[in-house]
Amino acid sequence: MKYNLKDVIDDDFAEELSHASAAGIDIGSRGAKGVLINNGYLYTVLQSSDVSSNDTAHKLLDSLIREAGIGLDDVDFIVGTGYGRVALNFGLIPFKGVTEITCHGLGAHYMNRKTRTIIDIGGQDSKAIQIDPDNGNVVEFIMNDKCAAGTGRFLEKVAQLLSLNLDELGECALKSTNPAEISSQCVVFAESEVISLKAKGVPKEDIAAGIHLATARRVKGLLRRVGFEDEIVFTGGVSHNQGMVKALETEIGNKISKTRLDSTYAGAFGAAITAFHESSLIQYAI
Repeated sequence: MKYNLKDVIDDDFAEELSHASAAGIDIGSRGAKGVLINNGYLYTVLQSSDVSSNDTAHKLLDSLIREAGIGLDDVDFIVGTGYGRVALNFGLIPFKGVTEITCHGLGAHYMNRKTRTIIDIGGQDSKAIQIDPDNGNVVEFIMNDKCAAGTGRFLEKVAQLLSLNLDELGECALKSTNPAEISSQCVVFAESEVISLKAKGVPKEDIAAGIHLATARRVKGLLRRVGFEDEIVFTGGVSHNQGMVKALETEIGNKISKTRLDSTYAGAFGAAITAFHESSLIQYAI
């Protein structure tokens, strides 16, 4: 997708990035995202993560430069983030890897300069991040990466149990009028509860809503430990799930702030911004 920077981020930030030619590649456990900033425009691409992170990254980059109508040598700097960042190599193009927490913080800040708290739910983990609204720097964060509960993988498994596509799960949950009570915080026991509820004839929309609320409660536990304030941005692949947005707002009692740029790309966007800053430092040194 192609966007005019001024249409998707704050005008001041758009002016800052207007002369950038930098890319961010976010290789997640299940999804890979790419962002290119070039000549006042922003380009995005999304695909599943392949076995080879480097192959995935090059496919993303090829798609981005083709959409922008430029060559590889027109890209000044690339920053990689996510699980696969350590395996990336772009030959002669300057490159560095940066943690996804830093990139999500910066990306969310440029999407909404008032952002103070970020909820990031990906395929294999979930995070609560506090950032400084003055600059997007991470102040504190906490991650749930020891258990599948509260992650995209958990929701995917539940969708299968309910004979739904993952994209249908959130919409199904929104139809519920009586969410089922899911008490288990362990993914294994929660799956058993889902099977038991199905056997009792509980409507799938009520089970779906209950699962989203149970996941939201787990995320709320992370937020309590890191602290959270208004201007909350929801990032990661699960941010598309409107059932999860509603569940989070219900559990934490705060609205999720909307962004003009799809917040799924927050990590890749933050990586592209970091790449621009890095290229600026090189040019200044010269």
